Amino acid sequence: MTEGANSALTKRDLSIDKLKVVAIFGVIIIHVCAYNYNIASFNWTASVFWGSIVRASVPIFFMCSGALLLRPGKAFSVRRFYRKNILRIIAAMLVWAMAYKMFHLAAGHNLTAASLFQALKEVLLFNQEFHLYYLQIILLVYLFVPVMRIITQNASKRELEYLLILWLAFGIIFPTVLPYWPFRLLTDIPMQYKMNMTYAAIGYSLLGFYLKRYPLRRRVWYFILAAAGFLIVFGGTYLSSMGKEALDEHFFEGMSVGVCLLAAGIFGIFVSAEYPRNEKFGKTAIYFSKASFCIFLSHVFFLDLLSDLGVTADILPTAISTPILAGIIFACSTLVYAVLSRIPVVKDWII
Repeated sequence: MTEGANSALTKRDLSIDKLKVVAIFGVIIIHVCAYNYNIASFNWTASVFWGSIVRASVPIFFMCSGALLLRPGKAFSVRRFYRKNILRIIAAMLVWAMAYKMFHLAAGHNLTAASLFQALKEVLLFNQEFHLYYLQIILLVYLFVPVMRIITQNASKRELEYLLILWLAFGIIFPTVLPYWPFRLLTDIPMQYKMNMTYAAIGYSLLGFYLKRYPLRRRVWYFILAAAGFLIVFGGTYLSSMGKEALDEHFFEGMSVGVCLLAAGIFGIFVSAEYPRNEKFGKTAIYFSKASFCIFLSHVFFLDLLSDLGVTADILPTAISTPILAGIIFACSTLVYAVLSRIPVVKDWII
């Protein structure tokens, strides 16, 4: 391995890089999954399986952000953070949101000055392509990073655990049990104890920091957490959908017990693993990790284009069509990154 490559790999946290790659592929699978089948049929069950196993993908991104941005000893400047992170998120969100608006207008043969002006208003009012909600949430998470750093740099382990318990109670557990008896009988003020989903995302960043700094002593517990989380997500979704006309997505929610356990387990499995300092392995992980943001931003273009061509999860049994279609979209989106990453301003601000 060359000295330069060795230095680059040493500075990177390969566990976070690999998590980001896994998470972005999981996001694509989530969007590929189709549930327009008879409840409990093979295709429906296979779709629920894939949707369940990758359901923690977005929370994992929040956890990766927390592990990187809140880690002790990291040089931090609020001004630089705003310029490098927050302004970049805003710029990327506005550009890509408008690009999707123009794409849909062109596809509908309605690309006029009036429709473009209306699209611009919608973009500025955050009425954007469905998957860009993540940018709207991460923007809020980033705004709280300076405050969260004060907490993480000064709080003891017990104090962090207390804060995580509060988050788990009101941001994860309470929203999960609220539709069920006796919690559904609550009214007025206790109903407001539930933490808003957007603000609850901040808790995932703290969880990522905590698990990175204070890993569990036995790695097997991460596998247990992941398995328990998957069983809750898959089993809860399967059972709660019985007797209904459509999928019950309550256990798919990112701020639910099953998804939280799944995210914590997967995150812990990766950050506790030993990674060989292999130049080829490291470069590949880093490349796709850096590409993950662009892949996220662009993949819905290919999802829509393939759908217009009749290429959806319906073309084969969903057990095999889902990962295959996700792989095709992943590859196409990576090509977009390969092109855009060579354009100076674009690579710094838009992807």
